[in-house]
Amino acid sequence: MKQIGIIMGSKSDLPVLKEAIDIIKKFNISYEVDIVSAHRTPEKMMDYGKNAHKRGIKVIIAGAGGAAHLPGMIAACSPLPVIGVPVKSSNSIDGWDSILSILQMPGGVPVATVALNGAKNAGILAAQILGCLDDKIQEKVISYKKTLEKKVLDSLKK
Repeated sequence: MKQIGIIMGSKSDLPVLKEAIDIIKKFNISYEVDIVSAHRTPEKMMDYGKNAHKRGIKVIIAGAGGAAHLPGMIAACSPLPVIGVPVKSSNSIDGWDSILSILQMPGGVPVATVALNGAKNAGILAAQILGCLDDKIQEKVISYKKTLEKKVLDSLKK
C-alpha cells in the first residue's frame, strides 16, 4: 500500500515535485504520483481527495503553480493531512500567487505550506508525520537529521 500521495496540477510541476519523490525514496516510504488538476480535472481531483485514505494513503503532498487551488481543494475534501508546495510557474507572479493561494486557507481547512518550490521539505515533513506512528520511519528521519548536523560540523573543520 502506498503511504504518501504526491499530486500536481500539471506535468510541468514534476521537476519541482521530484525533490519530494527523491527524499521519500531515501526514507524508503511507498508513494504514488499523479497529475490531478483542480481546474482541468475537477472530478478526478474530488475523487482523489475523497478516496485516497481508503487506498491507504496517509499524507498528501500537493504541488501547484499560478492560482494553485489544488492543495486547498484536496484539503477541503480529504480527511488526510495535506502539504502544499507552491510552484513558481511560467505564468506566475514571482511565485507569490501560488504561495498565497496555498497559505491563506480559511479556518477549518488547513494546508501545511512549505517554501516556494520547497518539495524536498514537503517530503521530509510527510516522513516526519508518518514517523509519529512508525518507529522505522522515525529512525530514518533521525538518521537523516544527524547527516545534516554532520555536514555542518564537517564544513567547520574545512
